[in-house]
Amino acid sequence: MNPTVDLNVQPSADLLSIARLVPPGSRVLDLGCGTGEMLDYLIRERGCSGYGVEINDANVQACVARGVNVIQLNLEEGLALFGDSSFDVVLQIDTLQHLRNAETMLRETARVGRAGVVVFPNFGHWPNRLAVARGRMPVTKVLPYQWYDTPNIRVGTLQDFEALALQNQLEILDSFGLQDGREVRFWPNARASRAVFKFQRS
Repeated sequence: MNPTVDLNVQPSADLLSIARLVPPGSRVLDLGCGTGEMLDYLIRERGCSGYGVEINDANVQACVARGVNVIQLNLEEGLALFGDSSFDVVLQIDTLQHLRNAETMLRETARVGRAGVVVFPNFGHWPNRLAVARGRMPVTKVLPYQWYDTPNIRVGTLQDFEALALQNQLEILDSFGLQDGREVRFWPNARASRAVFKFQRS
């Protein structure tokens, strides 16, 4: 039986900020789409179409319950299923930090999509720096796990991503931080708990 999905839940402020990076009518691929909330919003409110990619059985069922097209696929196996520039935008929202093949998946995102959008926890946020200075790994709303049970196998900052993009010949089209539902464009590496980048192949 498919899980019950509440379609009346209002999108979070973070989701709305990220969604604004997707032009209306875009063909979208959402990698690690979870329960399909973002893709559902883009389809209903911005006239988009596309697919989600998800490995978790319960999340796949939730996507189906929403009416979101979903492909069950392990992202560690890559995106060979999809051709070059077959989507207008490829999303990776809170996905990159879970992948062993993060750099490869970043390049694949830029290959499959005319533009890519990546969102991940910003380890450079000042409370995280303070926790490390005190000798402990940070535990926050965005990084809620203890060091020994976290699913995040990568940690990075906005500046780390900028360096990685340069290394992989990716052009950053837009970037900002997110903090408590607000976009942060002044000193985001220290003042924001999440990093957001839109990019394309150079």
